[in-house]
Amino acid sequence: MSISTKLVYLLLALSFMAPSLAMGDGEVNLYSARKEKLIKPLLDRFTQKTGITVNLVTGKADALLQRLQSEGRNSPADLLITTDAGRLHRAKLAGVTQAVDSSVMNDAVPASFRDPQGHWYGLSLRARPILYVKDKVDPSRLSSYEALADPAWKGNICIRSSNNIYNQSLVASMIAANGVDATQKWAEGLVKNFARPPKGGDRDQIKAAAAGLCDVAIANTYYLAGMLTSKDAAQRQAAEKMVVFWPNQAGRGAHFNISGAAVTVAAKNRENAIQLLEFLVSESSQAWYAEANGEYPVRQDVAPGALLRSWGEFKMDTLNLGQLGELNPEAVRLMDRAGWK
Repeated sequence: MSISTKLVYLLLALSFMAPSLAMGDGEVNLYSARKEKLIKPLLDRFTQKTGITVNLVTGKADALLQRLQSEGRNSPADLLITTDAGRLHRAKLAGVTQAVDSSVMNDAVPASFRDPQGHWYGLSLRARPILYVKDKVDPSRLSSYEALADPAWKGNICIRSSNNIYNQSLVASMIAANGVDATQKWAEGLVKNFARPPKGGDRDQIKAAAAGLCDVAIANTYYLAGMLTSKDAAQRQAAEKMVVFWPNQAGRGAHFNISGAAVTVAAKNRENAIQLLEFLVSESSQAWYAEANGEYPVRQDVAPGALLRSWGEFKMDTLNLGQLGELNPEAVRLMDRAGWK
C-alpha cells in the first residue's frame, strides 16, 4: 500500500471519528435579562460539564424581546432568559419562541410554572408578598392583598407604578381569582391608600417604609434579601426594619411569579439550548441559584436558602402563570381606569 493510499484511509477514518469526538462540543447563544453575576457562574459550570461554550448577551428584559423581534429568524440567539411570566407570554405571542418537549423539564418544573405548550419554563420562583414595618404594624391587621384596599390603610401603602410588569401580573392574578369587577373596585381602593404617587423600584418602596413614609410595602422578596446582605449599611438597616407577611393564606395563597427561559424560534443550536435548560433545573443548579439570588427554587425537592427559610412557610397561589400573560392587557386597562399611575 502506497503512502498516498494510507493517507486516504487515515483521513477517512478520522472523518468517521470526528462526530463522536465532537459530541458535547459546540456553543449556545444566550440572551439574558438576568445580571451576568447572577448567571455566569452557572454557565461556566455548564461549559465545564458539557464542553459547550455559552455566548452570553445581557440586557433589559423588554429591550431583549424587542431585539429578538427585530432580528426575526436571523437572530443568533438560541435561548432567552427573562423575568416574569408576563414577558415570557409576550415572547410567545410575538412568535420568537418555540415549543420544547423535554421529560427532564416537565418532571422538574411544576405545571403551573411552565407554558402548557412547552414554549417557556420557570427557572426560579419570585414571591411578591406584603412587607410591613416592624414594631409599627400589628400583623393581626393584615390578611390578604384584597384587604389592603380597606380605608383603614389610607396613606399607608407604598408600591411601584402600574407600568411595572410585576404589579401587572399581581393584578392579573387577582382578576383570575376574583373577576374584573371585584378587582377594579379593589384597585380603586388601593390607589386611595397610596402614601405617595408611585415612583422607583421595589427597593425604593422598602426604603420609603423604613423611613416612615408608609407602614406597608408590596415588593419581591429577593430585593429584600439583596438589601439584607448588601455591603451598603443604609440598605441593610432599612431592610432590617421590615417583616415579611404571607397574604391570602386562608385562600388561594401568596402571589408568586418566575424568572424563566424559552428556546428561540431562530435557534441554530437547539439541542445545546435544551441541554442548558435542563442543566439550569438540575438540583445543584437550583440550590446554587436560590442561595445566590434570594429566589425560591422552582423544583419542589430543593430547599430554599437559610434567609428565605427564616421568613417561614407559606401557601402559594397555584394559578398557571400563563394566565398572567393572557390577562395582562385587561390588568393594564383596569389599573389605568383606577388611576394607578
